[in-house]
Amino acid sequence: MKQKLVLRRCVSCRKLLDRKHLWRVVRDYKDGIVLNNGMGRSAYLCPNENCLKEALQRKRLQKALRCQVDVSVIEVLQNRLNHGNDSITEAI
Repeated sequence: MKQKLVLRRCVSCRKLLDRKHLWRVVRDYKDGIVLNNGMGRSAYLCPNENCLKEALQRKRLQKALRCQVDVSVIEVLQNRLNHGNDSITEAI
């Protein structure tokens, strides 16, 4: 049986991609901002330098999540980008 594609839009470049190829940033109701895990309002971001830079400069994550996003979240995403760790689940 073929799996159905679940498309999500990057908050930065606005491209529609399969959600497996995007980073998920979640405003969790109890843990604050978490990556890839949790329940709550979420935003998706392409795992590339340009989208991360654009999201930081234009506050795309803050607007999508409707809350303040700490710089540490951006730093964790930057570290993921530099080290290629897509599968890490973290609470920030």
